Amino acid sequence: MTETLVLVLAGAAGAVLGAVFFGGLWWTVRRGVSSGSPVLWFFGSLLLRMSVALVGFYFVSGGQWRRLLACLVGFVGVRVLVTWLTRPAALPKEPLVQEVRDAHHS
Repeated sequence: MTETLVLVLAGAAGAVLGAVFFGGLWWTVRRGVSSGSPVLWFFGSLLLRMSVALVGFYFVSGGQWRRLLACLVGFVGVRVLVTWLTRPAALPKEPLVQEVRDAHHS
């Protein structure tokens, strides 16, 4: 395989690792909040997600820093995507500003 293809595959593997990591975090938060023992959920999830990510990075890199970097770029790319997709909807600012103006004039 060409080096470019290997790096693209390493980036894709990083994206999969990121999806597993951040998907697991999302699932943990949803389950852990309503659980009777959230500490166990969050700590257990952290250990499992970190272990999967680190082992994945180790095997994908194959001891080569370029593969490791490509994997990291894919991982962080998924993080940015997940953060963007799960952001709260923007609140309309104008009505709030109007309420503040009205309160000052009262």
